[in-house]
Amino acid sequence: MKCNFISKLTASGGCVQLAISFVFVLTTSFVWAGEPIEVRVLSYNIHHGEGVDHKLDLARIARVIASVRPDIVALQEVDKNVKRSGGVDQTAEIAKLTRMNFVFGENISLQGGQYGNAILSRWPITQHANRLLPNLDHGEQRGVLQASVQEPVTGTPVMILATHFDHRPDDAERIASAQAINELVAKHRQTPAILAGDMNDGPGSKTLLELKRHWTDNSDKPMPTIPVAQPTKQIDFVLFRPKELWSAIETRVLDETVASDHRAILTVLRWRGVQRQ
Repeated sequence: MKCNFISKLTASGGCVQLAISFVFVLTTSFVWAGEPIEVRVLSYNIHHGEGVDHKLDLARIARVIASVRPDIVALQEVDKNVKRSGGVDQTAEIAKLTRMNFVFGENISLQGGQYGNAILSRWPITQHANRLLPNLDHGEQRGVLQASVQEPVTGTPVMILATHFDHRPDDAERIASAQAINELVAKHRQTPAILAGDMNDGPGSKTLLELKRHWTDNSDKPMPTIPVAQPTKQIDFVLFRPKELWSAIETRVLDETVASDHRAILTVLRWRGVQRQ
């Protein structure tokens, strides 16, 4: 049986609806106004704060983030109160060290705590919801964390999505997750939106081709993010939509090689300042 995006397949084979705590509302009526606004977006799989030297060091992760002065950060492989990482709320701790606002989205329970994705923002976060993605063949449950942040100059809401797709060789679940995210954003066609995360697939994959039906990136060529010491493959991305609201002026992979098993990727966008009608 196939469940839709807001349902979950139970062990007995039936679908149950997932509870959503609020209606996610984004204004989509804009007029052009003002100078372009620069938005610095970082995506970083932090490997629950454990570096390739096997040390747990959230301060080191925070320094990597702060070094590029991002406005928005999407984090993957984040622990909250998990035994293996000392029972720390990692999102809250990194947010404190970087002086950013934060939300966390739980996808699985782990060692007495939770594991999932997080969003950090220099801008106010006004709403958020964590949505479970399709789960095929009893794989690890994945999710997409959706937040609305308020751009401080115009007060315009911007949708931020942070995610981490399935890692298995078969790409069926990754493609299904890409389709689910596209289905979600299709309801907000003119809303400024950014999607960032570890897609566990490369630029020419079916997964990325599906995402790029609705999203754009700034990559003329692959920008490798793994393996961290000498990266040869890009699986971490920053995407944006709608295309006419953005221009990408820079994308680069950070040089840090110890803090995590991924390198972080930074995209600098220019968003034409808009105001609500």
